[in-house]
Amino acid sequence: MSKIIAVHSYKGGTGKTLFSVNLAATFAKHGKKVCLFDLDFRAPSLSTIFKVENAECWLNDYLNGTCEINKVLINLDGNGKFFVSLANPATEAIRDMSAKDRKWEMRALGRLLSLRNTLLNDKEFDYLIFDTSPGLQYSSINAIVTADLVVVATTSDRSDVDGTQRMLRELYSLFEKKTGLVLNKVLDSASKSKKDEMQDKVKAIYQVPMLGLVPCFCEILRAEGNLIFVQDKPDHPFTRIVDEIAKKIESNEVN
Repeated sequence: MSKIIAVHSYKGGTGKTLFSVNLAATFAKHGKKVCLFDLDFRAPSLSTIFKVENAECWLNDYLNGTCEINKVLINLDGNGKFFVSLANPATEAIRDMSAKDRKWEMRALGRLLSLRNTLLNDKEFDYLIFDTSPGLQYSSINAIVTADLVVVATTSDRSDVDGTQRMLRELYSLFEKKTGLVLNKVLDSASKSKKDEMQDKVKAIYQVPMLGLVPCFCEILRAEGNLIFVQDKPDHPFTRIVDEIAKKIESNEVN
């Protein structure tokens, strides 16, 4: 079944965008038709990752009601499986999006909700993945409201743990959203017993299903955002971890 997935985090620096990009690329490798959306309007980065300097229309334009969604979609491969919808990275556009009022946000929510018909039903996309702003920005709340599944990227940092717990209690549960957690930048998770111990600990803390544990890979840091690991490093452990997470989502193992 087709799904809208919001990838969210309490704060920046959790690896949320890296995970969003590689999850979308993994679904495309599995033969799924997927579109990745940059909903982090305060710090848009997907245009840099995918090396797109100019777009016919930006996602900002669609949410402003000045273009239709088909004008925003950029086909990243030759077989029509992997698309991206980019936020405008210009400083003026970032300031404009930061100044939007509540009425605009409500209209933008309607535009996001309509993607279920225009893309999932009419265009037969399998997955729409929203890379959101961290925290409680209205754009992130809109993405969470729209989504069928919220994937929360977090770390073991104390402030991240506390903030993620609050969001689980006060935000995701409020909207009754199916939620799964990805713990990023994990240290000392080599052995199976250590992984099992960490998974049990995380489940006890957050009370939501664990989708996966992602170790802190120095190679990813050294790549500086220049690689999409699941495409460029198919045998890397990170690629295998994301593949396992994608399979859990595809098989509806997030309960």
